[in-house]
Amino acid sequence: MEHVGTISRGEPPLALQDALRRSWPWLLALLLILGLVFQDIVAAMVRVWADDENNSHGFLVPLVSLYLIATRRDRLATAQVTPCAWGLWISVLGVVMLLAGWVSTEFFTMRASLVVILYGTVLYWYGWEVMRLLGGPLLYLLLMIPVPAVVYDALAMPLRGFVTMVSVWIMKSLGVLVLREGNVMLFPNITLEVVNACSGLRSLTSLLALAVAFALLFQKSAVTRWILALLALPIAVITNIGRVVATGVLSQYFGAAAAEGFFHEFAGMVIFITALALLFAAHLVLRRFDS
Repeated sequence: MEHVGTISRGEPPLALQDALRRSWPWLLALLLILGLVFQDIVAAMVRVWADDENNSHGFLVPLVSLYLIATRRDRLATAQVTPCAWGLWISVLGVVMLLAGWVSTEFFTMRASLVVILYGTVLYWYGWEVMRLLGGPLLYLLLMIPVPAVVYDALAMPLRGFVTMVSVWIMKSLGVLVLREGNVMLFPNITLEVVNACSGLRSLTSLLALAVAFALLFQKSAVTRWILALLALPIAVITNIGRVVATGVLSQYFGAAAAEGFFHEFAGMVIFITALALLFAAHLVLRRFDS
């Protein structure tokens, strides 16, 4: 099979920097085509980042991905190009996803198809040695895609119940007078509801993006990278339970003011900084086990 723009079967492998000198017109043409096809899809996604604070981390994801690629530029320059036909089928899958998402008006599928097409094209043109260096940064782009509302609600509901149950148990252990009815906490002087924003899912999406970036940048082995990324879930849930408990305790003594406005937002910021600190501590511990 001939491979347009890089090298053909039977030719000796080229270094990526030499292959790019040969294939840059094809690469530029591909980027222009993708820009035309995906301009409205990407623009709509950027508006979601700007309008919904649950997805505001999306602005950082492409920048982190580019930085990850920049840190590997020396190894990329000398990586051997051995085009892989499997990449063509992955690109075809991306096109099918784009069409299926467009027909069904399913935005997540349309947005994810861009990453799949990029992944397949890089593999088809440049092969596995290049993909071992670019695969992480490319797949990291999936974290910029807003989670579908149906998935968000399905995950938030059980998380709310868990956070409420554990928070009420902790407060009772501390001697706080509180009853639980579903996701509602009843205090003698105030009633608080653990809403979706208090489920921990919002901080989880942001923490997951940071944890994966941390893992790709600083962890050496695949095992410790996966562990650090997975730790984002318990860290997000535990710190959010701390936020709910603190809000409940303070509300009992200072009234509704402790659960709304400036104090509520300030508590959220403190909890997120705490989560970042726990994530960094986990990184320091895992670094000891990196080979």
